[in-house]
Amino acid sequence: MEFLINLSYIVASVLFILGIKMLGSATTARKGNLISAIGMLLAVVVTLLESGLDYPWIVAGLLIGGAVGTVWAKRVEMTGMPELVALFNGFGGLASLLVGWAEYARERDFTASDYPTFTAFAVIFAILVGGITFTGSLVAYLKLSGKMSGSALTFSGQKAINALVFLTLVIVSGIFVVTHAGWALYLIIVLSLALGVLGVIPIGGGDMPVVISFLNSFSGIAASAAGFVIFNNVLIVAGCLVGASGIILTVIMCKAMNRTLGNVLFGSFGAGSGQSAAVEGEMKAISTQDAFFILEAAQSVVFVPGYGMAVAQAQHAVKELGSLLENNGAEVRYAIHPVAGRMPGHMNVLLAEADVPYEQLCEMDDINAIIETVDVAIIIGANDVVNPAAAEDEGSPIYGMPIINAYKARTVFALKRGKGAGFSGLENSLFFRDNTRMIYGDAKETMTGLVAQFKG
Repeated sequence: MEFLINLSYIVASVLFILGIKMLGSATTARKGNLISAIGMLLAVVVTLLESGLDYPWIVAGLLIGGAVGTVWAKRVEMTGMPELVALFNGFGGLASLLVGWAEYARERDFTASDYPTFTAFAVIFAILVGGITFTGSLVAYLKLSGKMSGSALTFSGQKAINALVFLTLVIVSGIFVVTHAGWALYLIIVLSLALGVLGVIPIGGGDMPVVISFLNSFSGIAASAAGFVIFNNVLIVAGCLVGASGIILTVIMCKAMNRTLGNVLFGSFGAGSGQSAAVEGEMKAISTQDAFFILEAAQSVVFVPGYGMAVAQAQHAVKELGSLLENNGAEVRYAIHPVAGRMPGHMNVLLAEADVPYEQLCEMDDINAIIETVDVAIIIGANDVVNPAAAEDEGSPIYGMPIINAYKARTVFALKRGKGAGFSGLENSLFFRDNTRMIYGDAKETMTGLVAQFKG
């Protein structure tokens, strides 16, 4: 039986790796997700074959967890996907914390001097990383869902307090590894939970996609540590895969913002007023009918989606308008910024849901190379990723961040619900440009109105 379990773990690990590789392409992503899910199902089933398990509790957990997961998966809308992902990251961290804690409680001779030091280290590492991931993800969830302010929350001496908490965690962890003292473990639980909150509240809403990716990596690292605690090979492999892929994605996103991970985590983006230049001029509105006349004559159109498209659930209307523009002779593209939306790949998921052809999705560098030849750029709820201040205003918090240069298009339509600033709180000078016209209102209604104009 042990040989069968280990062999199944190897098969499951291979399926994980294949699944992740297939996620790199939109054409194979759905199949890759399914293959990874099959691998996880295999791992869970063979794990349940081990002797000595308390099956009534396991069945109860499967039923409750399955029911909650099913309800969430069916009820969540695409606008709520970022905060749901944040919650899932947090629950993964909490599970790892509980595994480490349970191992300490289960071993009666844990305080014995001959207890393996490595196991003690794995226990404390799973608890520490899991605790930070849990509460940090809860704060991210609250920010993304609007239940607390999305701006950076700072106070005097915050960085010093965070550093003191972290240093205390390191010292107390060392004490636990050496002495296995119970008081040290419980203090680590409290401090790790506190550090998760203290570490995320000073991070502004504009950095949430990076934070979610980073916490996802943390949840994988915590799971891998939990695998070492209970000596489960497939959990170690799965956790390492999640941790490594999350870190890689985090680095890619930081590069897309021209910022370091340290700046994202400790820079308190959006906490102050900054020294941004005042935006002069006024926003000039245009009606849907007048916008139609311009689009009807356009030979090339680029859609630049942002979180506003997700809020309005306008992706299907955008796809329909794109198809009508193509039938009218225009070349249509969709420009995707790496950090558009509230989570990694948010816009890609929305557009894929609407069956937008993958070949029409353009990365930032590709679209910037031809943006000056574009007749109309349609900004749908995006803000920072098209803000010219990133290229022109040295005092702006986002100065130096690569953006989609939509302001260089011949005409820009900006779809917004109102005149307020974006999620990060920064005013967008693009909306005041001479070549920009604002179309106020719900993005879906605006897109539907343009579709109706084309259909006559």
